[in-house]
Parts: sequence; structure tokens; C-alpha cells
Amino acid sequence: MISKGGIKLSRFLLAALLTAASPAFAQQCEVTIGSTDQMAYLQDQISVSRSCKQFTVTLQHTGRMPAVAMGHNWVLSKTSDVQGIITDGIAAGSANSFLKTGDARIIAHTRLIGGGESANVTFNVSELSPDENYTFFCSFPGHSVLMKGQIKLVD
Repeated sequence: MISKGGIKLSRFLLAALLTAASPAFAQQCEVTIGSTDQMAYLQDQISVSRSCKQFTVTLQHTGRMPAVAMGHNWVLSKTSDVQGIITDGIAAGSANSFLKTGDARIIAHTRLIGGGESANVTFNVSELSPDENYTFFCSFPGHSVLMKGQIKLVD
């Protein structure tokens, strides 16, 4: 038989477990991507749950070089639009994070960051179609060859 005190303790433990588990559920709709002075993302695939209304990406540059020398950003688009965005971005220059202002092909992007900096962006998951292929990449000239990955919608 459970005593009255035991019931209180059980409720307390249940509440503590649920509270401890809450951050794990919240993190399903966000990810942190590392980047380095070696022109690399530390992750090349991101799974986005369809149950998320919004998804947040935080880009961290763990290197030491400044943005003018080894800047990185995180850009999301349809895979078929990547090359056009990169080409147009070169002309836009570093002041615009190598992205053409108002480019409708860009679903989401961070600003250009240097070593020791971070930036984040949040986008609506409803903008992604399960029938489309999506790529994330760095638009700094020449970086997208190595700095790219895939976004996958998952249940």
C-alpha cells in the first residue's frame, strides 16, 4: 500500500522527469551546426520533423579567422537553386553575406560570421515540401564545394 507521503513523492518524481525531458522535445525543432577554419561544416545532414512549425539553425564558427578571410554562413534553398544563388551572391559581395538582396530562391540564411562568432535563423517548416530536395550551403565564394549538406523532412 502506498502512503500519502509516497504519493506526493511519486508525483514529485513524475513532475521532475517530465521537466527534465522537456528540453529534449524542444530541441527537435532546432540544431547547431559547427563550422571551422578548414572550410567545413561539422554536419552534412539535418533532419527536420514535420511536426515542427518552425525550425531554428544556429551556426557556430569554431575557427579563429575573421569573416573577410574565412567567413561562413548557412543558406537553405531547393537543391536546383543552389548554383544560381551562389553565382548571384558573388556579385552581391561580402556586405550582403554573398547573397543577392531579396532573392526569393533563398528559404533561410544566416549572416556571414567569422571565427568565434555565431548566428541563427528560424524558418517555417511549412515552406518545405516532402517532394523536393533541399540543400544547405555556405555562399562565401568557393566554399559551397565543400560546405554543403541536405535537409530531410521526417515524421
